[in-house]
Amino acid sequence: MSDSLKTRVGRVIAGGVHALVDRLEDQAPEAFMEQSLRDADAVIDDVRHELGLVSANRHLAQQQHAGLNRQHEELAAQVDEALGQGREDLARAGVARQLDIEAQLPVLESALAELARQESELQGYVVALLAKKREMADALADYRRSRLAAVSAAASAQPSGAQRRMDAVTGSFDRLYQRQTGLGVARRAGSLQQAAQLRELEDLVRENKIAERMAQLKAGKA
Repeated sequence: MSDSLKTRVGRVIAGGVHALVDRLEDQAPEAFMEQSLRDADAVIDDVRHELGLVSANRHLAQQQHAGLNRQHEELAAQVDEALGQGREDLARAGVARQLDIEAQLPVLESALAELARQESELQGYVVALLAKKREMADALADYRRSRLAAVSAAASAQPSGAQRRMDAVTGSFDRLYQRQTGLGVARRAGSLQQAAQLRELEDLVRENKIAERMAQLKAGKA
């Protein structure tokens, strides 16, 4: 894998979404996180593309390795047959080809080992990138939920239109009452409570008088 692609993979894997959100609170963090997800997708696509190339090359190398081995075995049988028929010249040609094959096989085997290593490495990168992408997507979803909860909480905290109008009327009354009486809101509340208690006392006295009068009327008729 090229160094530039490795650098891009490392940047995605090492990226801290939450840290980015903290640093970018005033710079549209949601848009930045969405772009980070798109960047991760692009890197994943590139790694998968390279993985496909490496896998294809490994498959071709395996086929070539197997073909050379089959050819080596066939040549061995042909050399034996040529020697049996006294055709040493043909046997020598067969042996020469076997030696060429034997020189190529170690190189192919080394290439196969390297391609297998690259394939395993790229597969690991894909798995790690997909895991990181899920983490980033979860962080974005959490951020959106937190923003929605904050907006809902703020909306709940705002008084309704009727409540705002009532608060405005009450505020106007409080200011007028204070100008006319010189009493603040707290003292007005105390005065109103006292007035209510006095009215309750008057009602109690009146009820008692009515009860006494009724008792007298009943006693006079008895």
